[in-house]
Amino acid sequence: MLLAEDLLLLLTNDDTGRLAKSGSEVDVALGGALLVDLALMGRVDVAGPSEPVREGRLVVRDSTPTGDAVLDEALVTIGEREGKKPQGVVTRLGKGVRAKLYGRLAEGGLVRAEEGRVLGIFPIERWPAEDANHETSVRAGIASALREGRTSDPRTGALIALLLALRAVDKVMDASSVGLSKKDLRASAKRIAEGDWAAKAVRQAIDSTNAAITVVITSGAVAAGGGGS
Repeated sequence: MLLAEDLLLLLTNDDTGRLAKSGSEVDVALGGALLVDLALMGRVDVAGPSEPVREGRLVVRDSTPTGDAVLDEALVTIGEREGKKPQGVVTRLGKGVRAKLYGRLAEGGLVRAEEGRVLGIFPIERWPAEDANHETSVRAGIASALREGRTSDPRTGALIALLLALRAVDKVMDASSVGLSKKDLRASAKRIAEGDWAAKAVRQAIDSTNAAITVVITSGAVAAGGGGS
């Protein structure tokens, strides 16, 4: 399972199939998760000094196929944008990937597609859980880390950091079931996100995702404010 698939499962309500956050925010986070996956595999990195691209920009270390169609497409996209700032690449990686991931999860029997209409007019698609066993296992790992306030597992750390960037930790994880208040839950997530489990490229991917999500949230707030004037 890709990190992005785990993140999407966490963000999708098992009963209603609705997202815990706006689609635009989730898409950016999914793009960040793909970048983290590739960074964990050593395929992409952040350039240091004396490299062909500027320091702090994305560089591809290994462009050979990963064997996963979604990751391979992401790797090609990054290769085409090598030398760019991670923030812009994260946004690009998230475009259109949510539908692909839902399709894969449905094929694997983890979710099912349900069609409906908003106000009886606009068609929508929801993705409630079909088999939540994998997601339950992922949640258990996250709950354990949040309870302890630390983790040595990069995947768990990355998921928590991405949920924190989305401001969705307490929307996805039930604080009482973890044994913490909502305030302590968020504080624990923050400690983990700032921990030393992540390599430089992974940290940069998460920081860039955070920045890109902030842009989405700010743009939405500005648009809403403008509409009311």
